[in-house]
Amino acid sequence: MLPLVGQVRDYAWGSRTAIPEILGTDPTGEPQAEYWLGAHPLAPSLADGVALDKLLDQHPELVGKNCRRLFGNRFPVLMKLLAAEKPLSLQAHPDREQAREGFAREEAAGIAYDDPARTYKDDWPKPELLIALTPFDGLCGFREPAATVRLFERLGGPAELDGVIGPLSKRKGQAALAEVFLDILSLEDAHLVGRVVQSARAHLADPYELGDFARTAVELAAHYPSDPGILAALLLNRIHLEAGEGMFLPPRTLHSYLHGVGVEVMASSDNVLRGGLTKKHIDVDELIHVVDFSPSPIAPVATEEDGGFTRYVTPAREFTAWRGELSRHPIRFPDTRACRLALATDGEAVLRSGDETLDLGVGEAALLAYGEEVTATGSATLHVSAPGL
Repeated sequence: MLPLVGQVRDYAWGSRTAIPEILGTDPTGEPQAEYWLGAHPLAPSLADGVALDKLLDQHPELVGKNCRRLFGNRFPVLMKLLAAEKPLSLQAHPDREQAREGFAREEAAGIAYDDPARTYKDDWPKPELLIALTPFDGLCGFREPAATVRLFERLGGPAELDGVIGPLSKRKGQAALAEVFLDILSLEDAHLVGRVVQSARAHLADPYELGDFARTAVELAAHYPSDPGILAALLLNRIHLEAGEGMFLPPRTLHSYLHGVGVEVMASSDNVLRGGLTKKHIDVDELIHVVDFSPSPIAPVATEEDGGFTRYVTPAREFTAWRGELSRHPIRFPDTRACRLALATDGEAVLRSGDETLDLGVGEAALLAYGEEVTATGSATLHVSAPGL
């Protein structure tokens, strides 16, 4: 067991207080959006004072041979605290084949890593799991076109909107959504967006899906007034999570986090294709190539009991994630075929391995070596992640 210290990432959409409160640090006055725990070269954690990517290279026995065989020298898991005070940009991440092709193409073209037009920072996919620590709202995947048409009709928006969303009625499934999404990205009528938002204000108190639909428009307009991305966001499913519930985002899924604090577990990649609600570069052609326009329902991730922990059931091969509520009775960490990352998000924990103990306070983390049998007691909520072997 080794103490693990992550790195804070400052992005404009982050909270000024949420992550400092969990980490027990003083707010800087700047938004702190993410706290990275992992071996990603952009912001590797420190394990007992040594950068985790270097430590695992020097001591592969900590990782485990199965992980090295499947993923090479790259530790596949990145775990984050995430605090969204305002909505993130609409975005999607590539699958494995798309990431390899895109990275090779941009490497051959000599596009610098810090170039705003650079899309592929590595050749990895980026499936994600978000586990809510507070009530959390997000957008994920496309709603059925017919359902979206009905919601716009009930909203009572301007007649001119029919010229934008008309294909949702005339065509089916992916083709309709791709056409409308592309038309929205090229929309120049900012007044049309404003009129849709104004119509939405009359439905903020409506129950069920129409109220959520209206609140999405109004909430986004508060941060991105007249942005066509608001209309693109209204094509997506909205999901609300209570603390402990999870949302899985497969590669190629257009999504956004609206607000809330959570633990995010993902493949160790930084590939992001933005699709609206941003001033950053949008590569429209690549975005259309990457995004899956299939309508898809959304629901919290299924869970199952795994000893004293709850496991979040996802198809990701790069990671597995658990949550454990500790007590005075010891519970054993899940057995895995690789090392594990553990983070206390509240309370206190005492980890034991043989005669060794490691205390974790709120916001503190640890690296548990491959093959190490560890138990935990205390009052903490522990979030644990490991390669999904």
